[in-house]
Amino acid sequence: MLSGWALALAAALMLSVGLVAGKDNLRVAYEWREMDFKYDSPDQRWSAIESGAFKPANAIPFGLEIYRHRLFITLPRWRDGVPASLAYLDLNDTSTKMPALTPFPSWVAHSLNESDPELVSPFRVRADRCGRLWVLDSRISGVLEQTKLYGPAQLLVYDLHSDDLLRRHVLPAGQTKQSSFFANLAVEDSDCENSFAYMADLGSPGLVVYSWRDQESWRVQHHFFHPDPLAGNFSIAGIEFQWDDGVYGLALSKPQLDGFSTLYFHPLSSTMEFSVNTAVLRNKTLATSGAIYREFNILGSRGPNDQAGAQCLDPESGVIFYALPNQNAVGCWKTSGSYKSQDRVYMSDTNMIFPSDVKVDDQRRLWVMSNQLQAFIYDELYPGSINFRILTASVQDAIDRTACDVPRKLPEIISKFGEVIKTNIQGTKMSEGRSASTRFTFSWLLGSCILLCSWLL
Repeated sequence: MLSGWALALAAALMLSVGLVAGKDNLRVAYEWREMDFKYDSPDQRWSAIESGAFKPANAIPFGLEIYRHRLFITLPRWRDGVPASLAYLDLNDTSTKMPALTPFPSWVAHSLNESDPELVSPFRVRADRCGRLWVLDSRISGVLEQTKLYGPAQLLVYDLHSDDLLRRHVLPAGQTKQSSFFANLAVEDSDCENSFAYMADLGSPGLVVYSWRDQESWRVQHHFFHPDPLAGNFSIAGIEFQWDDGVYGLALSKPQLDGFSTLYFHPLSSTMEFSVNTAVLRNKTLATSGAIYREFNILGSRGPNDQAGAQCLDPESGVIFYALPNQNAVGCWKTSGSYKSQDRVYMSDTNMIFPSDVKVDDQRRLWVMSNQLQAFIYDELYPGSINFRILTASVQDAIDRTACDVPRKLPEIISKFGEVIKTNIQGTKMSEGRSASTRFTFSWLLGSCILLCSWLL
């Protein structure tokens, strides 16, 4: 029969393990071996495959967004044979975890036979509170084969109630560079008629700001947008490579009293996080002048090998979620605290190989896309295995028992521990004398230390 101190130790250890395990609260909502699309008929689908218009092995999901019952997915045209580069699935359809996708807004919009195609190769989309879908289209296809440029990058805005195209803004000369590659987007939408989009250029590091009201854009330059030459090494699932990508991850805070927000950002090839007030970026005169230099802030470093990809912010909790490709993980940081107080909400060498996008929807659900991009680019994906996943959880479940959660009071922890060892107190016999008392005191102290450590994890 176990002694009192052994029982207390075992209970404390079990609680400690439970706290650590509680950090992996995401579940797989969707998964695919290969992506597929909803054609009008099986014959039409087969004809597309036979003609090379649809090559399933060449379609890889990259970005995601959620609006009401639709989950949008971007499928950039890294290689040919991708018939639609933006599509969606119906969240109300729970009949399968491997749904075929419906092209958005239509099949015609994705045709490359037109001289000026509507959609070429978007990487990121963003749905705003005003019922609009903002689509950042690089207009570059075949970047892993024969690269073709269809024109400067463009910003498309759709009405999500009718799926009609509301506006198309092609970036003017001077706002794109020879090596430009626009791959991320944030939208400030507290005022529907005075919204702003922020477009990250990771190829020729810079940020392009677009004003919905004024229908114009301007380019912002800052050395914080550039990659760190010491943070370009990546090692993911046995594949090692080097990238020198600039500004990439973008996340906006909720509006402050003055109507402006904080834009948090980082280059992909970097372990640093930075921020700037959008009052600076929205002022075209200031944003395009040298006076902008001192308006940007250094928040800190995530640590070695913690290069981050896409990120988003939950406005209610103020928590930023960010992809950690080198770690096969998703991290979090509560913006009201020190940047040193970061944590992991999910980590898996199976389900989270290359997290490519992270979003929080208006129901405060966290969504994460993982797509094994490193294998798609530098090796190959096997159609017999699950290659792409979308994971989800409520924000509260995701941050539960992490440094990003609301701190729990220590008396509550001590109270829980007291309940665990209460049985041992009652079972201690007075006849055991001083040795029993000593053993119990030791077990209580040891168990308390272990539980306290687990609480701090």
